[in-house]
Amino acid sequence: MIEIDKRIIEFINKHHVLTLATSRNNIPYSANCFYVYYEDENMLVFTTDHKTKHAQDAVIQTNVAGSIVLETNVVGKIQGVQFQGKMYEPHDDMLKRVKARYLKRFPVAMLMKTNLWVVELSFLKFTDNRLGFGKKLIWGKEA
Repeated sequence: MIEIDKRIIEFINKHHVLTLATSRNNIPYSANCFYVYYEDENMLVFTTDHKTKHAQDAVIQTNVAGSIVLETNVVGKIQGVQFQGKMYEPHDDMLKRVKARYLKRFPVAMLMKTNLWVVELSFLKFTDNRLGFGKKLIWGKEA
């Protein structure tokens, strides 16, 4: 497996909202979630209720996609990550690890019932126009 370019990791760590795309019965859906990146296991960690459509979709079809973007009107500053991976609920030791990471970044989540989920990343495409118009850095598990 190739190493993930540090510029991709820095971008993901700099932001905190992702757009998640799920699908069930060939009907797509998207949702926005606060996340934390767990670099050690290359996964995005977020909380969502079991009743949400995206959680219900992911139980049936675990393959998901999404994006993390920098909002800007300046074309030369456009940056964003598109990702693919498997979404699931962590359990046991993994749940303890990701929960500690999530609560460190979002301590207010301690005040509410949280159902943590992860997206185990399999593909990342980082567009960074600061490196040149349309410059892409790509990482994939299979690469």
